[in-house]
Amino acid sequence: MAQQPSNPGIVYSCYHQVSRGGEQFIQDHVFSYHLAGTLLVNDGSREHRFEPGDFRFVKRNQLAKFVKHPPEGGVFKSVSIMLDQETLRKISIEHGYTATKSHTSSAIVKLTPHPLFKSFMDSILPYEELSPEENAPLFALKVKEAVLLLLRNQPELKDTLFDFTEPGKIDLEAYMLQHYQFNVGLHRFAYLTGRSLATFKRDFEKIFHASPGNWLLQKRLQEAHYLIKEKGNKPSDVYLEVGFEDLSHFSYAFKNAYGVAPSKI
Repeated sequence: MAQQPSNPGIVYSCYHQVSRGGEQFIQDHVFSYHLAGTLLVNDGSREHRFEPGDFRFVKRNQLAKFVKHPPEGGVFKSVSIMLDQETLRKISIEHGYTATKSHTSSAIVKLTPHPLFKSFMDSILPYEELSPEENAPLFALKVKEAVLLLLRNQPELKDTLFDFTEPGKIDLEAYMLQHYQFNVGLHRFAYLTGRSLATFKRDFEKIFHASPGNWLLQKRLQEAHYLIKEKGNKPSDVYLEVGFEDLSHFSYAFKNAYGVAPSKI
């Protein structure tokens, strides 16, 4: 169930057109700065909106959908620091930081702006031109700096940053009803609900009386049918929203289920 360790890194995003970034499993905590355009993030419970100048923190082991809107005539831009577990463990040992209680903060947090956040992000923008492989020690130092800045200005994040436990067993029914629209593998759903894949499948069938694959397909198609027929949404706007990878697969599955192509509804 444990995830593969990741490396410290800095990710630069640049989009000239609207991008529905699909679903992402967020393996590591992320500290981001929004430079241009509008970002919409859906974590299954609500939609978060970020504008230029916003800073955000996203907890690890979360599912999220991203829609990136460039400004009119411009380019969407953001920069994100991936706070990997190895770096956080080293900081924990070096500085004595430990989680002292269970964290209950939101999965996605808009941080209070601070001049130190801004100056730090400005300092790493030129790094976009550097090769991460050839400059790994330098990138690692900037990730450590990001963690220490967060702790200085948002000390309440300590219990989140230094909680190294894996997801515990949670209410499977509630989780799946909230996250069925995320197009991730069953092994990911199993991990996030604190189960092995075999236990996940067994528990799932006891609760829903169907296999996970069949249930997910039917649930997504039902939601798509509602959005198209009752809300007037276009199939091309719906298929990603409900958890399909491509429009052709969605159209084929929809026609099999309802006897008519989604474009004919």
